[in-house]
Parts: sequence; C-alpha cells; structure tokens
Amino acid sequence: MKLSYKTYNLPFNHPFTISKGTKTHQPTLIVELDFMGIKGYGEAPAISYYNIPIEKMVEDIERRKMFIEKFAFSDPERYWHYLHHLLPANPFLVCALDMAGWDIYGKLKRKQLHQLWELDTATAPLTDYTIAIDSIEHMVAKMKEKPWPIYKIKVGVEGDIEMVAELRKHTDAIFRVDANAGWTLDESLQKIPLLKELGVEFVEQPLAKDDWQGMKVLFDKSSLPLIADESCVAEADVEKCHQHFHGINIKLTKCSGITPARRMIKRAKELGMKVMVGCMNESSVGTAAIAQLAPMLDYVDMDGPLLLAEDIGEGVEFDFGKIKYNDLPGTGIKIDCITD
Repeated sequence: MKLSYKTYNLPFNHPFTISKGTKTHQPTLIVELDFMGIKGYGEAPAISYYNIPIEKMVEDIERRKMFIEKFAFSDPERYWHYLHHLLPANPFLVCALDMAGWDIYGKLKRKQLHQLWELDTATAPLTDYTIAIDSIEHMVAKMKEKPWPIYKIKVGVEGDIEMVAELRKHTDAIFRVDANAGWTLDESLQKIPLLKELGVEFVEQPLAKDDWQGMKVLFDKSSLPLIADESCVAEADVEKCHQHFHGINIKLTKCSGITPARRMIKRAKELGMKVMVGCMNESSVGTAAIAQLAPMLDYVDMDGPLLLAEDIGEGVEFDFGKIKYNDLPGTGIKIDCITD
C-alpha cells in the first residue's frame, strides 16, 4: 500500500454562516491509497469546533505513514479496526483512509459499494440543500438561485422564526431547520410549535450537545421530530440519543468513516430511530461515499459539492435532489491522481 495526500482550501459559493460562526472556505484533506495499482480516495474536511485541523491530520500521516502503508489489505472493515487503534485520537483521518479502503475494495470487486451491499438506489431519499444564515434578502436569493424540493435552513440566532416565516412565502418546498445547538430549552419550547405551523419537517440539534436533561424534556414535549447532530458523534452516542432524540444525523468524518457509520445505522434502526447522514461540506470525494449509504437512510444531507465554488472530483450529480449514480466501481468517484 502506498499513501499520498493533498490539502485544499475550497471556496464556498457564498459565505457559510451557522450559529457557531462564518467561513468562506472549507479546508479539506484528500488521501489516495494505491494498492497494487488500484487507487482509492477518501476525504476529511476540517471543522474548527472539533479541534482536528488539517495540520493535525498531516502531522499524524507523517508520523504514522509507514504503519498506515504496511497493513496487508484484504477488506476495509479489518483495515478500519487497524486504523482505529493506530490513530485513536484522529477519527477524521481514519475516516478518509476508511473511505479510500472501501473505494479500493469496490474496485477490486468491480462494483459500487451499494451494489456489494445489495441496496436499491431507487429507495434513496432526496438530498436537501442548505440555506445558511444571512440577511433575509440574501437567503431568499439563495433559494431562487437553487430551486430545490427540500431546504435545510440554518437557525439559532435572534429573529430566526421570522426568517423562516419570510422564506416560507417564497416556496412550498419541505423545510428542515438546524439550530446547531443554538437554542435554550425555553426558546425551543416556544419556537418549535411556530415552526410546525410553518411546515417544518424536523428540528436538528436544538440544544447544547451535552444538555441531556433539557433534551429529555424537549423530547417529551416537542411537536416536531428532533434529530441529533452534535450530540451524536461516535457509535456509543446512538444509545445515549435514544429517548432524547427521534433520530440521529451521522457524519462520516466525525464517526471515523463508512465502517462505523453502517453499524450506527443498523443500531439506530433497531432502536426505532430515524437515520440521516449529513455532510460537513465535503467535495464530491466525500459526498460519493455518503451516496453509497443513502438507500439505507430516511434523510440525507449531501449538498457539499453544491455549496462549493470549486470541486475536486467528479461522480456525484443530482437531479432536483435525486442522487444520480454512475457506473464507476468503488464509491463512484473520478479524480486525477494526487501526489504528496
């Protein structure tokens, strides 16, 4: 196995603002694993509030590269377990390498992953399109720029209900709102009934990630389904979220890849919870991995390539929210070879 990597700082089409702050670019790491001439690709975007910057991922690659490369690859699940113990403090890097391992595995089998898992792509849900926090005028303009069947609207700031109400005047599309832990319990109890009247489908992460007591109260009283994001990072969090949220939003980067995400999906379904996989503004490289899981999901948020002004690979396309799958094996991504 030979590992190469390259870092990027991809610009957004528009400044991307959530309750935690604003960014104009998405830093991301792309890895390439070469196994006997078969190349697999994976991605890990850096998110500031998870404290794993690009520099940390590169440092861990350089420090552990010999061990990452020496594994006798046979299947991606075994490789993930090896990486999980090799890099226990860097799930982001493990995710990128796990994606690349699965990409290689699919290419070895000459099938896309969803075909290997015997999933029916016809059952894949439509992806939403995110409208980040901005002036109401600019948010309306973003919707008109991208007519879409489902919008995910970032909230968690003063006047956010009025913001959603104004957006509703301009479309009959499904609305989902994401507070990114920006509300208190009292605010949530006040705002959720108003959002239901505005035709919102569900609310994502209303309270702080560790406010389990508040979430239990809200879970019992909410008139809309509640989906965990910041409260659901790793596999053990699925059990914690049960009876506090109605569903979970899995991020491949946070949970450390495709391998644990599949187990999280299975466990959440066993518990009767809804399952979503979301993006962290990945390019098409990371988004292609999400697409492979989509037929297993109730909801999917994989609009990263649509929000970026520049992309790295090709292979992920959409038709008014519907995922268009190609015939390439692995994750279905096409990318120029990279060098370290």
